[in-house]
Amino acid sequence: MDPVTLIFVVAAAIATFAIAAGAIGREARRLDSIAPRAVYVLEEAVDYVADRLPERSQARLTPAEVEALLVAHMNWLHLHGLAPDRVIDLRQGIDETLVVAEDALVAHLLGESEALGVELLDDVDVVEVVTAHLNYFEAIGAVGPQAPPDDVIVG
Repeated sequence: MDPVTLIFVVAAAIATFAIAAGAIGREARRLDSIAPRAVYVLEEAVDYVADRLPERSQARLTPAEVEALLVAHMNWLHLHGLAPDRVIDLRQGIDETLVVAEDALVAHLLGESEALGVELLDDVDVVEVVTAHLNYFEAIGAVGPQAPPDDVIVG
Protein backbone atom coordinates (compact mmCIF):
# COMPACT_ATOMS: atom_id res chain seq x y z
CA MET A 1 0.00 0.00 0.00
CA ASP A 2 1.16 3.46 -0.91
CA PRO A 3 2.28 5.55 2.15
CA VAL A 4 0.06 8.47 1.08
CA THR A 5 -2.98 6.16 0.91
CA LEU A 6 -2.10 4.74 4.31
CA ILE A 7 -1.95 8.25 5.79
CA PHE A 8 -5.40 9.07 4.32
CA VAL A 9 -6.89 5.81 5.66
CA VAL A 10 -5.53 6.49 9.15
CA ALA A 11 -6.71 10.13 9.01
CA ALA A 12 -10.18 9.00 7.86
CA ALA A 13 -10.37 6.47 10.71
CA ILE A 14 -9.35 9.11 13.27
CA ALA A 15 -11.86 11.62 11.86
CA THR A 16 -14.64 9.00 11.91
CA PHE A 17 -13.85 8.13 15.53
CA ALA A 18 -13.78 11.81 16.56
CA ILE A 19 -17.15 12.51 14.90
CA ALA A 20 -18.74 9.44 16.48
CA ALA A 21 -17.34 10.26 19.94
CA GLY A 22 -18.57 13.85 19.68
CA ALA A 23 -22.06 12.77 18.59
CA ILE A 24 -22.34 10.17 21.34
CA GLY A 25 -21.09 12.61 23.99
CA ARG A 26 -23.51 15.32 22.86
CA GLU A 27 -26.45 12.89 22.88
CA ALA A 28 -25.49 11.53 26.31
CA ARG A 29 -25.46 15.08 27.73
CA ARG A 30 -28.83 15.86 26.11
CA LEU A 31 -30.44 12.69 27.47
CA ASP A 32 -29.01 13.35 30.92
CA SER A 33 -30.76 16.72 31.11
CA ILE A 34 -34.15 15.33 30.04
CA ALA A 35 -36.54 13.80 32.53
CA PRO A 36 -36.96 10.06 32.10
CA ARG A 37 -40.15 9.17 30.32
CA ALA A 38 -42.87 7.91 32.57
CA VAL A 39 -45.49 6.41 30.31
CA TYR A 40 -49.02 6.42 31.72
CA VAL A 41 -51.31 3.85 30.12
CA LEU A 42 -54.89 4.10 31.37
CA GLU A 43 -55.74 0.43 30.83
CA GLU A 44 -52.59 -0.61 32.67
CA ALA A 45 -53.35 1.83 35.48
CA VAL A 46 -56.90 0.48 35.85
CA ASP A 47 -55.58 -3.10 36.04
CA TYR A 48 -52.85 -2.10 38.50
CA VAL A 49 -55.23 -0.19 40.77
CA ALA A 50 -58.04 -2.78 40.60
CA ASP A 51 -55.61 -5.60 41.46
CA ARG A 52 -54.29 -3.74 44.51
CA LEU A 53 -57.61 -2.69 46.02
CA PRO A 54 -58.68 -4.55 49.14
CA GLU A 55 -61.29 -7.24 48.51
CA ARG A 56 -64.07 -5.17 50.08
CA SER A 57 -63.39 -2.29 47.64
CA GLN A 58 -63.04 -4.68 44.70
CA ALA A 59 -66.49 -6.05 45.51
CA ARG A 60 -68.04 -2.56 45.51
CA LEU A 61 -66.30 -0.97 42.50
CA THR A 62 -66.46 -2.11 38.89
CA PRO A 63 -63.46 -1.65 36.57
CA ALA A 64 -65.45 1.06 34.74
CA GLU A 65 -65.92 2.95 38.01
CA VAL A 66 -62.23 2.59 38.85
CA GLU A 67 -61.40 3.95 35.39
CA ALA A 68 -63.78 6.91 35.88
CA LEU A 69 -62.09 7.74 39.20
CA LEU A 70 -58.61 7.49 37.63
CA VAL A 71 -59.61 9.78 34.76
CA ALA A 72 -61.02 12.27 37.27
CA HIS A 73 -57.74 12.03 39.20
CA MET A 74 -55.74 12.75 36.04
CA ASN A 75 -58.03 15.69 35.21
CA TRP A 76 -57.51 17.04 38.73
CA LEU A 77 -53.73 16.77 38.28
CA HIS A 78 -53.95 18.56 34.93
CA LEU A 79 -56.11 21.29 36.46
CA HIS A 80 -53.40 21.91 39.06
CA GLY A 81 -50.60 21.97 36.45
CA LEU A 82 -49.22 18.56 37.37
CA ALA A 83 -49.99 16.80 34.08
CA PRO A 84 -48.87 19.10 31.26
CA ASP A 85 -50.03 18.53 27.67
CA ARG A 86 -46.59 18.16 26.09
CA VAL A 87 -43.78 16.61 28.11
CA ILE A 88 -41.71 14.80 25.48
CA ASP A 89 -38.05 15.86 25.56
CA LEU A 90 -38.55 18.74 27.97
CA ARG A 91 -35.65 19.72 30.18
CA GLN A 92 -36.18 19.15 33.86
CA GLY A 93 -37.41 22.41 35.30
CA ILE A 94 -38.07 21.52 38.92
CA ASP A 95 -37.47 24.76 40.81
CA GLU A 96 -39.54 24.19 43.91
CA THR A 97 -40.88 21.33 45.96
CA LEU A 98 -44.43 20.38 45.12
CA VAL A 99 -46.52 18.50 47.65
CA VAL A 100 -49.76 16.80 46.65
CA ALA A 101 -52.08 16.34 49.61
CA GLU A 102 -54.11 13.15 49.30
CA ASP A 103 -56.99 14.55 51.36
CA ALA A 104 -57.67 17.35 48.84
CA LEU A 105 -57.72 14.83 46.02
CA VAL A 106 -59.98 12.45 47.94
CA ALA A 107 -62.38 15.30 48.71
CA HIS A 108 -62.45 16.26 45.02
CA LEU A 109 -63.14 12.70 43.89
CA LEU A 110 -65.87 12.26 46.50
CA GLY A 111 -67.52 15.39 45.15
CA GLU A 112 -67.15 14.28 41.53
CA SER A 113 -68.21 10.67 42.01
CA GLU A 114 -71.92 11.34 41.53
CA ALA A 115 -71.32 13.31 38.32
CA LEU A 116 -69.10 10.45 37.11
CA GLY A 117 -71.83 7.90 37.72
CA VAL A 118 -69.81 6.15 40.42
CA GLU A 119 -72.06 5.00 43.24
CA LEU A 120 -69.93 4.89 46.36
CA LEU A 121 -71.21 2.63 49.09
CA ASP A 122 -68.26 3.53 51.31
CA ASP A 123 -66.03 6.62 51.09
CA VAL A 124 -62.99 4.50 51.96
CA ASP A 125 -63.14 3.08 48.42
CA VAL A 126 -61.98 6.44 47.04
CA VAL A 127 -59.13 6.52 49.55
CA GLU A 128 -58.09 3.01 48.45
CA VAL A 129 -58.25 3.99 44.75
CA VAL A 130 -56.16 7.12 45.35
CA THR A 131 -53.56 5.19 47.34
CA ALA A 132 -53.25 2.49 44.67
CA HIS A 133 -53.15 5.10 41.89
CA LEU A 134 -50.34 7.01 43.60
CA ASN A 135 -48.51 3.68 43.97
CA TYR A 136 -48.93 3.18 40.21
CA PHE A 137 -47.36 6.61 39.59
CA GLU A 138 -44.45 5.60 41.78
CA ALA A 139 -44.11 2.23 39.99
CA ILE A 140 -43.81 3.92 36.58
CA GLY A 141 -41.44 6.58 37.90
CA ALA A 142 -43.83 9.51 37.56
CA VAL A 143 -43.49 10.89 41.10
CA GLY A 144 -40.73 11.77 43.47
CA PRO A 145 -40.29 10.65 47.04
CA GLN A 146 -42.94 11.17 49.68
CA ALA A 147 -42.40 14.25 51.85
CA PRO A 148 -41.78 13.55 55.54
CA PRO A 149 -44.61 14.84 57.79
CA ASP A 150 -42.41 17.52 59.42
CA ASP A 151 -41.46 18.89 55.98
CA VAL A 152 -44.97 19.67 54.76
CA ILE A 153 -45.84 23.34 54.69
CA VAL A 154 -49.48 23.94 55.57
CA GLY A 155 -50.80 27.00 53.79
